[in-house]
Amino acid sequence: MPPARRGRTDIDLSDPVSNRPDDRLPSIEDVQALHELMDVGVLMCMGDGTPYHANSAACALVVGQAAGDYLSALLALLPAEALASARRTGRWYGEVTLDDARVVQVHAYHHGSNGRGQFMVVFIDVTETHAREQEQQRRHEESQQTLARLAGAQEQLLQAEKMASIGQLAAGVAHEINNPIGYVHSNLGTLQEYLHGLFAVIEAYERALRAPDPRALQAEIDDMRSRFDLDFIRSDLPQLMAESREGIERVTEIVRNLKDFSYSDRDESWRLADLHAGLDSTISIIWNELKYKVTLEKDYGALPLVQCLPSELNQVFMNILLNASHAIAERGRVTVATGVRDDQVWISIEDTGVGIPEDVQQRIFDPFYTTKPVGKGTGLGLSISYRIVRKHGGNIEVSSSPGNGACFRITLPIRQPDKSLA
Repeated sequence: MPPARRGRTDIDLSDPVSNRPDDRLPSIEDVQALHELMDVGVLMCMGDGTPYHANSAACALVVGQAAGDYLSALLALLPAEALASARRTGRWYGEVTLDDARVVQVHAYHHGSNGRGQFMVVFIDVTETHAREQEQQRRHEESQQTLARLAGAQEQLLQAEKMASIGQLAAGVAHEINNPIGYVHSNLGTLQEYLHGLFAVIEAYERALRAPDPRALQAEIDDMRSRFDLDFIRSDLPQLMAESREGIERVTEIVRNLKDFSYSDRDESWRLADLHAGLDSTISIIWNELKYKVTLEKDYGALPLVQCLPSELNQVFMNILLNASHAIAERGRVTVATGVRDDQVWISIEDTGVGIPEDVQQRIFDPFYTTKPVGKGTGLGLSISYRIVRKHGGNIEVSSSPGNGACFRITLPIRQPDKSLA
């Protein structure tokens, strides 16, 4: 005899002998007893959809029905298409919500054809599972909202620190602009006096040309030339104009550096930038903070254009340069160096200041940590700098010892593998 196939007995249904009752086969009572042991509800239906058996777990779903109506009540829980779909494909899965808010997962199976065979419907109470999933979803949504609020707060802190830095530098920038504007204004006053004298002499010449005897006004003209010192005006006027032009160019340069320093695309697009230009514009903007006690040295290497957010890196340079200046008590040196190694560029900013103790180095990039007196620092400068550098896929390290200054070294990838250029 061939081996039995899965889901079948080894009884030959065409053989009358084999169709005789076999004590080894379970009776309907045995199957129903097994159903009663199950924690899930089971409903059995004829091939035409007429229910004929349900276990206690299934009947518990429709408690309160009149006697004998529980089978119909269970069948009524199924959507209209459930049995028809199970008849076509052999199975149907769905989920229903009872009147008491319990959530039940329903699996309907069909075996047989031509109206014969039967259905088995399994009911699984998933109310607790569903509640846990909803709770997890609610917590996930709350977490997303919290992350969004944190991201917003972080962006606000970034802007607040940037505005605080700009406010701190405003007086210095104003001073740097006032110097050239001051002597341009003074030169314009002198130029006005020169023009007054020149126009007076020109008018005297015009009167002499119209007079019957021009020689009669020669003495007056010579007196005016001497009084207004035309020879000095002739020699001083080109120098005065050159100084004024230089002052205007200095103001133009400061404004251009300020624009370069604060450059920011609205969509924060990444672009190729010259880091040396960013360093120079930043130094120019904060020069009023540095020049009275810092000797600045530059040791620039040959850098390629770097894919970055220029204004954010400029803020990093500004924070570190200002910290270097603040670390120098009276007079010292700050050295800015750059170079390339493999597919990265590096920028180091080293000072000869008081240095940073080892225990402070462990916390120097923590938000709101500062060694400055109250009201002198927010404690966000280096923390935001660290975040910006990490956002660029780079790293920032500090090496220092008390009394021997400090060196901040920034490494950045030349290209961002996951970013497109503007």
